[in-house]
Amino acid sequence: MTKAELISQVALETGLTKVDAKKAVTSLIDSVVTGLKKDGRFPLFGLGVFDVVKRPKRKGRNPRTGEPITIKARKAVRFKPAKQLKVSVNK
Repeated sequence: MTKAELISQVALETGLTKVDAKKAVTSLIDSVVTGLKKDGRFPLFGLGVFDVVKRPKRKGRNPRTGEPITIKARKAVRFKPAKQLKVSVNK
C-alpha cells in the first residue's frame, strides 16, 4: 500500500477529507521518526514496536568484482509485531 492509498483509506473509513487524512498520516509518521530519534523505541499498541538497533561492522563482498570489503557499523530500524497482529494475520 502506498502512502496515497493509505491516506485514501483513512479518509474513507473516518469520513475525514483527504487533506485532513493526509495531515493525520503525516503526523503519525513524524511521531514515529521523532520517537525513534529521541528514545530509540516507539511502541504502537496492537501493532508492534519499532526499535533502533546497532548493526556492527562486518565483512562483505562487492557484488560486481567479488572483492572483499568492510561494511560500516550503522543504526537500523527493527519492527517487532505485537501478539495481536500475529494472531490477526494467521487467522
